[in-house]
Amino acid sequence: ASIAVWASNTKIVEGDSSNAIATKAANEALAVFTGSVENIEQASSFLEKREKLTTLQAKQLEKILYEAADNPQTVPNLVKQRIAAETDQTEKLFGFDFMIGGKSVSTNQIDEILRTSNDLDERLRAWQSSKEVGKRLKDGLENLQRLRNQTVQSLGYADFFSYQVSDYGMSVEEMHALMAELVRQVRPLYRELHTYARYTLAEKFGQPVPRYLPAHWLPNRWGQDWSSMITVEGFDFNSSLQDRSAEWIVKQAERFYVSLDFSPLPESFWKQSSLYPLPVGTPYKKNNHASAWHLDLENDVRSLMSVEPNSDWYETAHHELGHIYYFMSYSNDEVPLLLRRGANRAYHEAVGSLLGFASMQKPFLEGLGLFSGDNQVDETQTLLKEALNYLVFIPWSAGTMTQFEYELYAWNLPKNQYNRRWWEIVKKYQGIEPPEERGEEYCDAASKTHINNDPAQYYDYAIAYILLYQLHDYIASNILKQDPHATNYYGNREVGRFLDEIMRPGRSRDWRQVLREKTGEDLSAAAMLRYFEPLMVYLKAENAGREHTIEIW
Repeated sequence: ASIAVWASNTKIVEGDSSNAIATKAANEALAVFTGSVENIEQASSFLEKREKLTTLQAKQLEKILYEAADNPQTVPNLVKQRIAAETDQTEKLFGFDFMIGGKSVSTNQIDEILRTSNDLDERLRAWQSSKEVGKRLKDGLENLQRLRNQTVQSLGYADFFSYQVSDYGMSVEEMHALMAELVRQVRPLYRELHTYARYTLAEKFGQPVPRYLPAHWLPNRWGQDWSSMITVEGFDFNSSLQDRSAEWIVKQAERFYVSLDFSPLPESFWKQSSLYPLPVGTPYKKNNHASAWHLDLENDVRSLMSVEPNSDWYETAHHELGHIYYFMSYSNDEVPLLLRRGANRAYHEAVGSLLGFASMQKPFLEGLGLFSGDNQVDETQTLLKEALNYLVFIPWSAGTMTQFEYELYAWNLPKNQYNRRWWEIVKKYQGIEPPEERGEEYCDAASKTHINNDPAQYYDYAIAYILLYQLHDYIASNILKQDPHATNYYGNREVGRFLDEIMRPGRSRDWRQVLREKTGEDLSAAAMLRYFEPLMVYLKAENAGREHTIEIW
């Protein structure tokens, strides 16, 4: 199935559906196997004798049942209906024709307007256009709400949200408490950022300062990333990469991991990956979205990228190889095939993001000769831009998305309340309001891809961002003895050992126990807040005398 999906992503021939057909057949066969009645009955019978099982045996059997619950052949008609409904929803989402002023536009064009335009009327039209797809998706979302719940309920899960949460070894109550605590911890800094944004954008657009942020004022369709508000002068090393090749970028990323005492990538990685843009005239296309692949849960690791010699691809290559080295670390004899996954879904993203983050620190870049220490960079503006990305993301991911999807599945939120409830939640967690009345003919939540085809697990990203700062803080403070804002991991084998000890167990050990053992802390936003302490001082001075309009919980 993995090989078929790889082919569908790396060789897309217009008018030729053979790869798509092969992928569909392979995935259907895999679903029939993983969800088979035999697998369900045998795994369940063994788990009834849990007292006779080792922890590792129980974990594998639980994983078998978790995989089965996605496509249980005990209710084959429901599974078929759900697959068909999800396919239809995805086609409606990605086949939608976005329009502004009667002309078709791409989502990239909408995003560019929201990032750069100073014309509020133009911004409003772009924002409105971005939400029109929700009308088309509302009935389908209601259908998926029912089918997803019924599918997993056949194996004893209360609802689809609790099914997804169970992959963390947590109850819904535990996950809610964790997300609420993360939002509570970041709320004081978020309030300062929210106040700063209200006054800065009001001045930019020549408008009175609003109590809540109008959604179309922000440089992102969902208000999840405000970093485009800030341009940091001086931090640009694209010119240093102009004389480098795309191959150098990927090889340099590998050299970074080898410097930490990881093994070189296997020769098969270089032969079977698709790392660079297709040459002009190639009679097929490929997916240009960067990704890392573990095709056989052993040695077949690959990456799909379109690397060019620029700073974006430099960071992306380091990020994607973080996933690859995670695959390689937990592919060992101590970890059964079923548990060769990240410690939880968030860990993979956290590790990839951490190594991409580390590769962009100035001392690291200076060591590679890509950045000059003589360059003058405003450190406060750098921190502000970073906070408007990473910290602003927490109320969105741990708050808005998690709460809405919880209510959608656990409460069976009625369709005639989708839009009202969405905007109530957005206002509560993000302090954002729609620019106009949004009735129930809309379904603005469904304009977010993950609501439709990657459902009920957006807290993954919140945990990943928190983990990134927590792991980075530990490495900087306890191993490197360096300022977390200016680190250089390169060549430090102790850093490599620390990372390998976190990655090596895969899912064979409880992620919370591993984190506690390696850092001495439970998951917490404390490290993120320590990182942004200088920014908090700056923002309080900037916001002195200004009205704060969102509450501290």
